[in-house]
Amino acid sequence: MEHLDTLAVHAGRADFASLGVHTPPLDLSSTYPLPDVERGGDSYEALATGGTPIPGGSHVYARLWNPTVARFEAALATLEAAEAAVAFASGMAALTAAILSHTVSIGRPHVVAVRPLYGGSDHLLATGLLGTEVTFCGPDEVAASLRPDSGLIVVETPANPTLELVDIAAVVAQADGVPVLVDNTFATPVLQQPLAHGATMSLHSATKYLGGHGDVVGGVIACGAESAAALRRVRAITGGILHPLGAYLLHRGLPTLPLRMRAQQETAAKIARRLLEHDAIAEVFYPGLHGDPTGLLARQQHGTGAMVSLRLRGGYDAAAQVAASTRLFTHAVSLGGVDSLIQHPAALTHRPVAPDARPDADILRLSIGLEHVDDLIADVTQALALTREGAPKANAAH
Repeated sequence: MEHLDTLAVHAGRADFASLGVHTPPLDLSSTYPLPDVERGGDSYEALATGGTPIPGGSHVYARLWNPTVARFEAALATLEAAEAAVAFASGMAALTAAILSHTVSIGRPHVVAVRPLYGGSDHLLATGLLGTEVTFCGPDEVAASLRPDSGLIVVETPANPTLELVDIAAVVAQADGVPVLVDNTFATPVLQQPLAHGATMSLHSATKYLGGHGDVVGGVIACGAESAAALRRVRAITGGILHPLGAYLLHRGLPTLPLRMRAQQETAAKIARRLLEHDAIAEVFYPGLHGDPTGLLARQQHGTGAMVSLRLRGGYDAAAQVAASTRLFTHAVSLGGVDSLIQHPAALTHRPVAPDARPDADILRLSIGLEHVDDLIADVTQALALTREGAPKANAAH
């Protein structure tokens, strides 16, 4: 079997020679010619009900199918070692389709969600907007949280924003056959393949590491053929398909994904270790910083990732001061790009989360990019120096 680095370069490109092209074709068609009324109708029915294009048929309409999107899906499925993948206009659109297709549409409206989760995911589930009920729990409470009408279990690992690692296989063992969706955005297929540990679906906010350049919004779920058909059906009905230009950009990002992830991870590990000793910082959240007591870095997530979170001794005021004072780190939401970002989760991405589950106000989240590690450390250090706890200590002689 080829290495993931090789798959990342060549996945979704096997037919290029026969097409006489060297880069993925970009199909921007909104509608497609129909061969005749009968085959046009058969094509529409196949695609609108979650199927794939029929031989000699038509793609009919871009809400139902797009070849550029399908090419990206095939490439991502290869990296996740999945039977299929289904791409959406955003990560939240992908999560919405997963919830609808595996819960209310089949009469199982109860969701078990392991906290902490991305704030948008938590908010969507808590509102019940999609007709679901949710039980939030810890990783060891999944079995006790199940009901006869449970249709889906949602988990994120590493968790956002405190980067706890959740044992996917242990959650699956508790699931009693209920499908398990893992948000794999932080780890990417480079570090983690949830389906190999029994998960039903692996979700990505493709906006993040898969795109990697902050210029595309998208979501994608890798899964088995049955789940893919259910997801495509919801996507066709609701119109949540990824735009073909977004698919083109995401496919373009995949060949460099392993290199970017490893380089950003190396820098993140150095930053986490350096900041662990800083007077203004009470705690550094980073996998592997204190060893691998659970063994998950050895058997599940093969790397520590490129996200670092910090707890400031000066509380919210210090956190807000640092977020507003960095020069290389852009103060912005999102993550996973080539440039480094800093944000305050409680005030931004996790603001809609219930107060008792919201991240503490003294926590900042860093997304480490491709800048030189010394420059990034210097930037954080100068911002920390502006807080009372981070100010240089006065010389005793003075």
